[in-house]
Amino acid sequence: MPSLKDIKRKVTAVQKTKQITRAMNMVAASKFKSAQLKMENFRPYAGKFMDVLNSLALRVDTSTHPLLAVRDPRRIRVICMTSDRGLCGGFNTNLIKATERFMRDKTRDGKEVSMISVGRKGRDFFRKKANVLAQKVDCLSKFDMTLAVSVADEVIDPFIKAEYDELYLIYNQFVNVSVQRPTVVRLFPLPSIGSPDADMETDTRLDYVYEPSDEVLLHKLLPMYVHVLVYRALLETSAGENGARMAAMDNATSNCEELIHTLTLKMNKARQAAITAELMDIVGGTEALAKG
Repeated sequence: MPSLKDIKRKVTAVQKTKQITRAMNMVAASKFKSAQLKMENFRPYAGKFMDVLNSLALRVDTSTHPLLAVRDPRRIRVICMTSDRGLCGGFNTNLIKATERFMRDKTRDGKEVSMISVGRKGRDFFRKKANVLAQKVDCLSKFDMTLAVSVADEVIDPFIKAEYDELYLIYNQFVNVSVQRPTVVRLFPLPSIGSPDADMETDTRLDYVYEPSDEVLLHKLLPMYVHVLVYRALLETSAGENGARMAAMDNATSNCEELIHTLTLKMNKARQAAITAELMDIVGGTEALAKG
């Protein structure tokens, strides 16, 4: 049985850990509120932007714009979006597993897969396991649309130059504080008439009247389309990371409290055993003197 001094030392260490986890929980909660507000404000815009762009893409020929080009998908490029820091439960682990599974399936089908990593955790994991062409790290603590434009610059020109054939974005979609769902979105090519993905809902094929023409609008909106989807994924990642860290630190604080309770019981038992042993020594000594 550990000594009373050892147990006291453990209790003190766990109490300090509890203070740290509680502080981290408060910091994450503060950041989460701001990140969640930005994400929820941007979601309707991103959703409506995609509706308009899909409607346009289904009305024009694939030769209208190089970003609509449908080629034999032999070379696949993936944007994997993780966090820069850990201590957020399974947030990064689940996404990395989903990305690894997606890339393995594509490789099994004979595709050549390359990657652009956003976030330190994904970069560190895939650095020696995949063909990482570019990386963006230490940028998610504070970002704006500039980061999304920077990521888009890494993928738009290579697609136009036919350096790869399909582009996928993999990120954690925020559901609630405890649930972040790994999501795979195909960015390029967009669905167009005659493509396998053109079998969409009737509402997307309504004959809207645009001014200026469909082709002119597509040339303006297609680069923005990448910016919008990447920025939305960044906002979802930021909110999900802070929400997951908040939940993880709350669980860690609860575990510390349980451990402190358990150690306190042990400490009380050890102290009681020491007191009992001392009393027995006193009583034994007293009896020995009385007999003598």
